[in-house]
Amino acid sequence: MNVDVAIVGAGVSGLTAAHRLSLRGHEVMVLERQARLGGNAISERADGFLMEHGPSAINTTLPHAAELSAALGIEDEVVDLGDAVRRRYIVDGGLRGIAVHPFGILTSRLLTPLGRLRLLAEPLLPRRRDEGDETVAAFWSRRFGREFERKLVEPLAGGMFAGVGNDLSMRALFPALLQMEREDGSVTVGIIKRRMANRQMPARRLISWRDGVAALPAALARSLGGAVRTGATVRTITAEAGGYRIELARDGVVHARTVLLATQSHVAGMLLEELDGAAAEACHGIEAPPLATMFLGYRRGQVAHPLDGLGYLAVPGQGARMLTGAQFCSTMFPGRAPKGHVALAGYVGGDRSPDLARLPADDLIALAREEFGDLLGASGQPVVARVRQWDRGLPQFRPGHGQRTTVLGELPNRRPGLFLTGNYLGGPSVSACLAGAYRAAKSIDAYLAGLPAEAVLETRSQREDEKGG
Repeated sequence: MNVDVAIVGAGVSGLTAAHRLSLRGHEVMVLERQARLGGNAISERADGFLMEHGPSAINTTLPHAAELSAALGIEDEVVDLGDAVRRRYIVDGGLRGIAVHPFGILTSRLLTPLGRLRLLAEPLLPRRRDEGDETVAAFWSRRFGREFERKLVEPLAGGMFAGVGNDLSMRALFPALLQMEREDGSVTVGIIKRRMANRQMPARRLISWRDGVAALPAALARSLGGAVRTGATVRTITAEAGGYRIELARDGVVHARTVLLATQSHVAGMLLEELDGAAAEACHGIEAPPLATMFLGYRRGQVAHPLDGLGYLAVPGQGARMLTGAQFCSTMFPGRAPKGHVALAGYVGGDRSPDLARLPADDLIALAREEFGDLLGASGQPVVARVRQWDRGLPQFRPGHGQRTTVLGELPNRRPGLFLTGNYLGGPSVSACLAGAYRAAKSIDAYLAGLPAEAVLETRSQREDEKGG
């Protein structure tokens, strides 16, 4: 079989790229070794509850989610964040609420008076001159104070990236904030200037769909029809005249003018070993510690807390068996729990506590029940309890990650017609995956059109501008 583009991996990234390329008139085939599509986007209904085993929402800082929803005819299924979300919660000795308005952190009791003064002093500090790859913890401590970093940034590092601030690259994850410091001398000043100018700081909005995040890859797959093949395990990829030869474990061989690897980094690394040693090594160097999600459904009367927020994140050091955080699922979006019930999801593992993610499922449910009892006043047996354990969780963007992504980004120079996309390149969020898939599709379209290499390869500054929006 001969196609213009063979895409390995039918997660959100691969399916989005396939959709974009098919709209450009290219013959596309998506090869997925699993029987199920969507990658980590798994939305499961059980007894009236809707469980998100992977991502639970999409941040619409970038416009691709809305654009795709309209193109796929599912815009009427989009649901916005619930009106009952009024606070953010941090576990620091106990559950501490922070109002969602812009001055919430200043009016809360999470920071000491000295910590609040240090936060306000950020515009007065000199900018950093060293161009080295600073860690997330070092940057936020330097700009906003150690207390702010420990009580707010470190919980976010665990909740958003399943990481530890001292082991995450600021340059890889927050390039726009570094740019603000360089250009404006202050992050606070940079944010204010951009908001006033209405540029690079679009309004953030969390959305999902009535049937969960998995509704997006399901709609993408429907739009592609027979171009998606499940149970198709790629054994080898080799270069041949006019493109690449893809040998499958079953069903023979596919010949493609171009190939897009839209898999997890370790799978991409294995497929690249005979094609490009440098790219394979870069992929294998990206760690992804295990994660576990515990979903618990209760009758409303079993939970004393008002659940008036997104959920909570935990400051490290609260306890040896502490969850990194939890979401109040039924508060976030409608339809996550039947009437008279509430839904909670707890998260554990990642770089902070990888061993906890490997515990037996019953132990993880017991862990979540105990913590929800202590912090939220949840009592009695949950109506529903489910666990999803991921052997490989979110990719860790450690210092030096930018060097790896440079090697990977230059792959089409060394191997024309071979491209990469995935959450280990531009960021682990669904929004970042959509943006990366759009970029990959644009590059492949340019390559197939015979445009010069500089039109195909995207500059690092373009990627950083889009990430920092």
